Amino acid sequence: MGETRHTRVLIIGSGPAGYTAAVYASRAMLNPILVQGMQPGGQLTITTEVENWPGDTHVQGPDLMVRMEAHASAMGAEVITDIITDLDLSTRPFVAQSDSGTVFTADAVILATGAQAKWLGIPSEEKFKGFGVSACATCDGFFYRGREIVVIGGGNTAVEEALFLTNFASTVTLIHRRDTLRAEKIMQDRLFKHPKIRMLWNHEVTEVVGTEAPLGVTGVRARNVITGAEHIVPCEGFFVAIGHAPASELVKDQLPLHHGGYVQVEPGSTRTAIPGVFAAGDLTDHVYRQAVTSAGMGCMAALDAERWLAGH
Repeated sequence: MGETRHTRVLIIGSGPAGYTAAVYASRAMLNPILVQGMQPGGQLTITTEVENWPGDTHVQGPDLMVRMEAHASAMGAEVITDIITDLDLSTRPFVAQSDSGTVFTADAVILATGAQAKWLGIPSEEKFKGFGVSACATCDGFFYRGREIVVIGGGNTAVEEALFLTNFASTVTLIHRRDTLRAEKIMQDRLFKHPKIRMLWNHEVTEVVGTEAPLGVTGVRARNVITGAEHIVPCEGFFVAIGHAPASELVKDQLPLHHGGYVQVEPGSTRTAIPGVFAAGDLTDHVYRQAVTSAGMGCMAALDAERWLAGH
């Protein structure tokens, strides 16, 4: 049995929301403990080029997260490399069990576990991540100016990403395994009218193909789901837009969720249905999913927690 440690504020997750919450909670003299989770630094650690973080015209995603962690630590937050495996929000103080055996008790909890893009799960996709394969058009579309791009998906996310990518690409091919899209009709109308977009219906991507040195995408192998016939669709950028999966497993049976698993918060705040529990970043955000909005919500969560603790 590991040790038991108490903190006024326990922050679970270490992306922009978690680290920003740690900075603000530290400045409020709350001595927060931040448990990093399975992917320290969050999704930005797999984003090589970041050009939309204010103050940095260009920064590597992993470098930005190293700086955020250092900032949180410098302010006085205790950053712990561990994973919270169980969280009990039915008791006071709240109780969190970690993978290492340490038990954390907390007067307030800030959930910042993020959301991860859903991937196809094919080996070649993993190989080319960050080298032509992406799940974020607003993050990486800029790097494919004048080039051919393929997007896979059939919902609003896929249509939005395809339309956005027309700002940069010479052509955008949207591949969908069915013969109709799930996206809103108004979005579909815009998509079908766009001169840069072509549809490839009833197809799935079975492989990402590319060069070894330097590592880069040259196309995707598409298979017709009706006939089984395969062909290569040329592209230099391949964007997977089949949805996001919020990391809400810890609280799925304890807090109200919506839009496929995102933690529901009061409008204009980070307050959840349980007093003293706050949620920020991509865990709650099914709309924007940007580093800068996550950081802003991390700030809000720390301020909300500070005010709540002051009254209790």
